[in-house]
Amino acid sequence: MNQLQALLNDSLIRTKHVENAAIIDIKERKVCASTFGFNVPPENALNLIYAFHKNLLQVRRGGLCFKEKHYKCVRADEHSIYLQNPDGGLIVVKTKTFILVASYKVGMYPSVCVEAVEKLGKRNGC
Repeated sequence: MNQLQALLNDSLIRTKHVENAAIIDIKERKVCASTFGFNVPPENALNLIYAFHKNLLQVRRGGLCFKEKHYKCVRADEHSIYLQNPDGGLIVVKTKTFILVASYKVGMYPSVCVEAVEKLGKRNGC
């Protein structure tokens, strides 16, 4: 387990309100760390990067597909995108260097997931 994986586990998974998480390097355009078993396909990583840079309005209006599931947009701005579907949701936070993506499932508190992901993004000033 590398340092970034450990950071995801310690900061997010330990809350018990984040199911899975990944860190996408914006410059490299690829996933640089993820929690055990959470595979983010390259096209999904690119879609999240483009969502912030070119498609924010489209995401607000039509939602986003991630890992072959459609998510409705709850909130989207230049720093965060909150998405949900009947099975749970995604919290996506953009920092200077990375995009953090975390999923939660039904039964987990979205507010705790949001707080943990936003805090991790700010704390590391990435």
